[in-house]
Amino acid sequence: MSIAATKMSDLAVRAGVSTATVSRVLGGKPGVRQATRDAVLTAMEELGYARDRQPPTRAGVVAILVPELSNPAFPAFAEEIDTLLFSAGHPNVVLASGAAGTSEVQHLETLAELSIAGMVSVSGTPADTLASNEPYQRLISAGVPSVFINGYADNLQGAFFSCSDAEAVTSSVAHLRSLGHTRIGLAVGQPKYLPTQRKIAAFRSLGFTPEDVASTIYTAEGGQLAASRLLDSGHTALVCGSDIMALGAIREARARGLGVPRDVSVVGFDDSPLMAFTDPALTTVRQPVRAMCEAAVSALLGAMHGTALDHTEMLFHPDLVIRSSTGPAS
Repeated sequence: MSIAATKMSDLAVRAGVSTATVSRVLGGKPGVRQATRDAVLTAMEELGYARDRQPPTRAGVVAILVPELSNPAFPAFAEEIDTLLFSAGHPNVVLASGAAGTSEVQHLETLAELSIAGMVSVSGTPADTLASNEPYQRLISAGVPSVFINGYADNLQGAFFSCSDAEAVTSSVAHLRSLGHTRIGLAVGQPKYLPTQRKIAAFRSLGFTPEDVASTIYTAEGGQLAASRLLDSGHTALVCGSDIMALGAIREARARGLGVPRDVSVVGFDDSPLMAFTDPALTTVRQPVRAMCEAAVSALLGAMHGTALDHTEMLFHPDLVIRSSTGPAS
């Protein structure tokens, strides 16, 4: 029997696992629970197995999950994450979900059968307070390091990085009030989403009522419907939950013969590409995409090298970008 084989069997006995499991840990393979991996690493230390005193690096492809690619905010995250991972020597694949395509759960079920090195989820089911996180839990339990952008769930052992929705709303309202607006409405998506809940909570804390909030869906059509409700009730300024909703709100204002910003001011959220070139150029809240992605990828790479993830959600400060869609109250 070789020395290597003897050492591997010794490690297996000391850790209380099979030699196959020890081999997977030594090779940095997925499919090993963290507690089991820790037991093997501890056995290495106790037996002086110097070759692997440092946790092994996980190799392989990193999965990037986004809700869709039609909303320009999500490709911006995917592109940044791809660039950072590729420059660090890690190939990756972008998986987009959507009503007409493969669902997020289907993607996760497929990933569970593959040997992926890590995962980044952008605005996934952890942002949906009514959805089950069980598919993510299975991957994490299998030893796949996972980080989440703009989504948080305390039952997931991952790292979380989000833009501060409260700051986004507060800065938007402060800007509109400085222009003399008092009838300010909030147009957001469905209440089940965590970003929606956070935006509504921040908005209500500024003295607004439930009648000042219109919840629809995060699309241009949803923005137009929300704007219709808010304009019917006399609001002169709208804070929108996304740039796409803001464009829908502007369409509704124009359909009524109202000028933007002459009669109605509109603020978006994301600062998606091309928002500076819309008519009018959109005042919006810019998410710090690069900073968020750098933090998320740094945490993921650390976890892939054996560093434990910090489960505390990290919030990032957004910036209000003032353009032409907001003006003095008429």
